[in-house]
Amino acid sequence: VQLVESGGGLAQAGGSLRLSCAASGRTISNNAMGWFRQAPGKEREFVAAIGWTRDTRYGDSVKGRFTISRDNAKNTVYLQMNSLKQEDTALYYCATASATYVDARVTWPEYDYWGQGTQVTVSS
Repeated sequence: VQLVESGGGLAQAGGSLRLSCAASGRTISNNAMGWFRQAPGKEREFVAAIGWTRDTRYGDSVKGRFTISRDNAKNTVYLQMNSLKQEDTALYYCATASATYVDARVTWPEYDYWGQGTQVTVSS
């Protein structure tokens, strides 16, 4: 299973970015998918997740600003990030949950495959 993130980069505070996560080796339509992030010197943090029925959950720090979605036909998950803040600066990882037919999962041990990450940097 391979997950490849893209769409990261440099954005100004208040701006937007859209991350993509393309999966191969696993049809993700029946799996929960998630986004996590890790800033230097900090622990990995849950950002957003989407279950197989498209239910969603978000970390408190991104609620109302980020939106997770999935396109099962493209085997791809997206993270639309609006109203970016400097504290959103981190390496963003996409992950696929090991269990199928489950709701959105918020803890990283429930995910068995991870991408390499895409850097998001927000400037003031």
